[in-house]
Amino acid sequence: MAPEDSTATALWITAPRKAELQAETLPGRGPGTVLVRMRYSGVSRGTERLVFEGRVPVGEHERMRAPFQDGDFRFPVKYGYAAVAEVEEGPPECRGRTVFLLHPHQTRAVVPEESVTVLPEGVPARRAVLAANMETALTVVWDGRVGPGDRVAVVGCGVVGLLVGHLASRIPGTAVTVVDVDPAKAAPAAALGLAFAPPDAVPTGCDVVVHASATGDGLATAIAAAGFEATVVEASWYGDADVPARLGGAFHSQRLRLVCSQVGHVPPDRRARFSAERRLITALGLLADDRLDALISGETAFSDAPAAYPGILASPTTLCHVFRY
Repeated sequence: MAPEDSTATALWITAPRKAELQAETLPGRGPGTVLVRMRYSGVSRGTERLVFEGRVPVGEHERMRAPFQDGDFRFPVKYGYAAVAEVEEGPPECRGRTVFLLHPHQTRAVVPEESVTVLPEGVPARRAVLAANMETALTVVWDGRVGPGDRVAVVGCGVVGLLVGHLASRIPGTAVTVVDVDPAKAAPAAALGLAFAPPDAVPTGCDVVVHASATGDGLATAIAAAGFEATVVEASWYGDADVPARLGGAFHSQRLRLVCSQVGHVPPDRRARFSAERRLITALGLLADDRLDALISGETAFSDAPAAYPGILASPTTLCHVFRY
């Protein structure tokens, strides 16, 4: 790498609710590594907002580290995990290919070759930033064991909730309803062919209910939607917040099952066959659907990221916002 090509610019969170661009020197490219130039990176609003506000619990600092993160959650920290790039330097079979990688928001990077995954045919670079969220959604569907003919409700129409609804609706015979307090979320739901309902019209007697709103009221709505001996999958992450769970009422008489879903591990009944790599390749392939472009709610030039970042994270209308490099 020539000296003039050895720098990059990255987005750093330097203090709670404060971000700035900083230049850094890239390491030399050694054996088994590739130099990539970012094309797009996606803002994962839920998790990145908790990081931006300094709300990652101290006990979760190590488990919450993203690949290639620099700094820590006490600040400063460089965070993010949904990037699409072009390989500038590397083995001939990789050079010039468009790849997905779990990497913070940054213009260029030197990473191990095994950390990049070539995009499949039919998945454009901009849409591929959804791969990390699709991995999460796929894991949620596995944890909920959604099957043919199930009645499914998904409470919370952020990106993960809508992707869960999208995947569940593709299972033969399922009846899927997505639920949100914001009526504007009906539009992206409709783009995916999903039935939408406000919380006061949520279906009851569901076989599987997924909660993805990260609110106590949303969790209560999810529990109320569950049928006898149904499964409620908690897909939200609350950071340092204490959230009430309404486990009175019919929770016990209905013999409900409340389970956690978290993307850090492949579910136990899949783990023997699905490596993290296989799951990511599967998630990328599931993005070959033009309707999923409805989940990208905005785009900002990376040079403008520090000024735009607080508003992107604060707005409840944000789905996946993309930085363009």
